[in-house]
Amino acid sequence: MIIALIVIIAIVAVIALWVISTQRKLVVLDENISNAMSQIGVQLSSRFDALTALLDLTKGYAKHESETLIETIKSRRSMITAKSTPNDVVRQEGVISETLDKISMVAEQYPELKSNQNYIKTMDAVETFENMVRTSRLIYNDSVTKLNREIRMFPVSLIAERLGFFQREYLEEQMSKADMPNMK
Repeated sequence: MIIALIVIIAIVAVIALWVISTQRKLVVLDENISNAMSQIGVQLSSRFDALTALLDLTKGYAKHESETLIETIKSRRSMITAKSTPNDVVRQEGVISETLDKISMVAEQYPELKSNQNYIKTMDAVETFENMVRTSRLIYNDSVTKLNREIRMFPVSLIAERLGFFQREYLEEQMSKADMPNMK
């Protein structure tokens, strides 16, 4: 009787330790995803700041258009945080892309703006931040893969949902206009 009780206690202790260990591992994986999303937010925020600086440069050439674009950015910009979703990121990237297209149209109308050294440097900064966003997206998707894989594997799949861990969405690569098929 005592041996059976000891065996039962030992089995319960092993299961409890396994659950605690699994929960901790899932927390680490979930935190990695949150951190990666926060990094995307930082990079997008820097990109918005560079866009705003770019718009300030266009004021001397197309005051009304630049003021309208600045107001558009202010009204449509939202902060990306650890709790943001991939759809939030895509929406913010859409605002950036739309604004960059409009800035490019203004720059085409004013060749002296396009050759302005500050404009060139700021455009380079925008591109640098875009590359950082791409890297942050890769890190985010890699982190999501690790969590999703862990959640789907037996025996973790038995308890992951009960512990509050669910599969996360990936950030899909946004196609640029140059990548889109020519539709007529």
